[in-house]
Amino acid sequence: MATAEKDEGSFFHYKGKEMPVDADGHLVNLDDWSEELALAIADAEGIEMTDAHWEIVNCVRDYYKQFHMTLAIKPLVSEIAKKFGPGKGNTKYRYKLFSDKPTRLANKIGGLPGPIG
Repeated sequence: MATAEKDEGSFFHYKGKEMPVDADGHLVNLDDWSEELALAIADAEGIEMTDAHWEIVNCVRDYYKQFHMTLAIKPLVSEIAKKFGPGKGNTKYRYKLFSDKPTRLANKIGGLPGPIG
């Protein structure tokens, strides 16, 4: 797995590059994102990505591409339920995957701004 690190400033270091991030560690330039970088971000957050994680990350990215905004917690739960059914479209499922701040982490790993609200 590629290694990456966050520094105390506003950059995420990955493969010899410094990518600007906001105060919460979200990429500033959405075009910097790649699936390989997402794995490094997840690793830095202590998350081992599985197919289930990718479903959620791709869901938030698809929504962002369509509506140019990130989802807050309740709308995200609803969107996931619509796409993957009620078994996955609930808060408990997201906490199981992302434990702490699942909406924020899904957006962060997906290279998106933090959720609004």
